[in-house]
Amino acid sequence: MKIAVVGATGLVGSKMLQVLEERNFPVTELIPVASEKSIGKEITFKNKKYKVVSAEDAIAAKPDIALFSAGGNTSLALAPKFAEAGVTVIDNSSAWRMDPSKKLVVPEVNANVLTKNDKIIANPNCSTIQMVLVLNPLHKKYKIKRVVVSTYQSVTGTGVKAVQQMENERNNIKGEMAYKYPIDKNALPHIDVFLDNGYTKEEMKMVNETRKIIGDQTIALTATCVRIPVVGGHSESVNIEFENDFDLKEVREILSKAPGVVVQDDVENFVYPMPLTAHEKDDTFVGRIRRDETQPNTLNCWIVSDNLRKGAATNAVQIAEYLVSNKLF
Repeated sequence: MKIAVVGATGLVGSKMLQVLEERNFPVTELIPVASEKSIGKEITFKNKKYKVVSAEDAIAAKPDIALFSAGGNTSLALAPKFAEAGVTVIDNSSAWRMDPSKKLVVPEVNANVLTKNDKIIANPNCSTIQMVLVLNPLHKKYKIKRVVVSTYQSVTGTGVKAVQQMENERNNIKGEMAYKYPIDKNALPHIDVFLDNGYTKEEMKMVNETRKIIGDQTIALTATCVRIPVVGGHSESVNIEFENDFDLKEVREILSKAPGVVVQDDVENFVYPMPLTAHEKDDTFVGRIRRDETQPNTLNCWIVSDNLRKGAATNAVQIAEYLVSNKLF
């Protein structure tokens, strides 16, 4: 089992290596790939050192699966070359997500759509992944009409430079700015670029990706995405209107049985999800489950997940695990 990790030296690429190791994925040969300036550098995986190689060398080595986390432009340029060589690509960028010919997969929700012919598989946006894990089982039971979501997203979603900016600000050090404004002691209602409709690309990703993953274009969804100075994971305040009424006890029961979801909902004892406690975990946590008292059939909840793990690396590795166990590569 030859596995290539493209973008191996980045924040998500490093996390992919960590998750592959932790989950004991059956790697017999690792092929780390990065940009030209990183070629020849060494990375350690399972106590063994591997040299970073070029994409061309990686393709020539014919890996079985390539995990990509090197940005959209790199993916658009390289993923088809890997696919043409017979490699199955699982891509973490936004490059292929809304391509109608490519599958967009959260394994607990829609892994069954995958076939042997899928040579480029898209890994969804981090904030979408954690939300659909909660939405999907409830949609099956009560049918979702409309979702209003506000996100509180970790600086790790931007990358190393953003984490460094926050740390610099906390230590009164002048340095490179990943954001237009300070992030420490601040909240930026601006993730990705602004579009003509006044929403950001991140907000529209949540709208379009949710419909594609759940497989229902009738779901009305509106999002506001905000960057906050935390590192443990993304948090989301989610308001869900259903076609059918629900029982709160049943909602908790459905969610406690949903794969990949952990219910933390005991307000009497101050138990609710937080990025601090979700950090370095693969589950998605849901709490503050309560009825919206302003209109019928509507639920409020709070969803938190580690955006580098389930929101990126773990989801990609889980797709790879599904391909291996079902012999689909």
